[in-house]
Amino acid sequence: MIAVFRIPRKRLLPALAGLVLLAACQSVNLGGGPSINTGAPVPVALLVPGGSEAAGDAVVARSLENAARMAISDLDGVQIDLRVYDTAGRPEQAATAARQAVGDGAKIILGPLYAQSANAAGLAVASRGVNVLSFSNNPQIAGGNVFVLGPTFSNTARRLTSYATAQGLDDFMIVHDPDVAGELGRTAIGTAVIANGARIAATGSYELSQNGVVQAVPDLAQSAKDSEADAIFFTASAAGALPLLAQLMPENGVDPQQVRYIGLTRWDIPPSTLSLPGLQGGWFALPDPQMTALFTSRYEAAFGTPPHPAAALAYDGIAAIGALVQQGKSDALTVAALTQGAGFAGVGGTFRLLTDGTNERALAVAQIENNQVRVIDPAPRRFGGPGF
Repeated sequence: MIAVFRIPRKRLLPALAGLVLLAACQSVNLGGGPSINTGAPVPVALLVPGGSEAAGDAVVARSLENAARMAISDLDGVQIDLRVYDTAGRPEQAATAARQAVGDGAKIILGPLYAQSANAAGLAVASRGVNVLSFSNNPQIAGGNVFVLGPTFSNTARRLTSYATAQGLDDFMIVHDPDVAGELGRTAIGTAVIANGARIAATGSYELSQNGVVQAVPDLAQSAKDSEADAIFFTASAAGALPLLAQLMPENGVDPQQVRYIGLTRWDIPPSTLSLPGLQGGWFALPDPQMTALFTSRYEAAFGTPPHPAAALAYDGIAAIGALVQQGKSDALTVAALTQGAGFAGVGGTFRLLTDGTNERALAVAQIENNQVRVIDPAPRRFGGPGF
């Protein structure tokens, strides 16, 4: 039996349906978090990269705060006392901000954005029993009192590999960046391939430079042909090696009409990536496009500019907190409450926090056709169904 706890809404559009808590009807032993008074405003700290010297951090900070306040305005019957702290994008300042926030009475921390800052913030308040819902997607910092709300490579790899094997693809080549992110991506893909009973046909990499990619592609292409791979999984993003790989792999005899190209990153960001000839017919994963578009339109109407991609995480974090607090339980922000198995329905789709500090998010599988995105397998709306 599944009980659905809905957040009462003031101005949330019906199609968005807010964020709902889908809590399994079972008793759990809650622990790992502070006790709260749900009859009073719940102090929530938002850590943003304000005050940073890095270009763009001020824009990100503003977008995160805007989305969080929009989420608060959509709550009814739940009072959130949001307090915003700048981290300047630095771990040491994030730790200081986290300690100050808890000293000011914060019962949970939302943010910060960067992995090292989130790790520092979590360590700073661990002894106080306060949980941190960071905007990072780096699983290496997850665990204990630190959760990552950002989409993880493991989650994306599982979704795409599961769909691919269901379509009869069994032999995967992994082509990855040589940096830390690329290595994490390779591991995530390899784990997903094995878990789905498929074969890692080959792996390959390149020096992270234009010349390095150009020099490596002939060998990569030959490896793809020799291994008889029927799919190639790329970890590269559009800002990195992906455009060159998409051009040179076909030129070296790996026809994307015969071998399925699959991306671990978003191939619709920036939109110009969709026009790359080598990616036509390729697959990638993304949050529910309709729900994302609705959130974007609401944000633009409220603030006059498009949201930063991380803004949806700030909305989801606040709304998840609101959904838990709305139940009226003093242990609503404990680890056990945050990680209840049925999860939440967020502005980008269904998601849940896992006990290891990572998350699982519902993703749609999309194919690039005629320079446009076509969803070929919709994002599931509930855990345990198709797509999970």
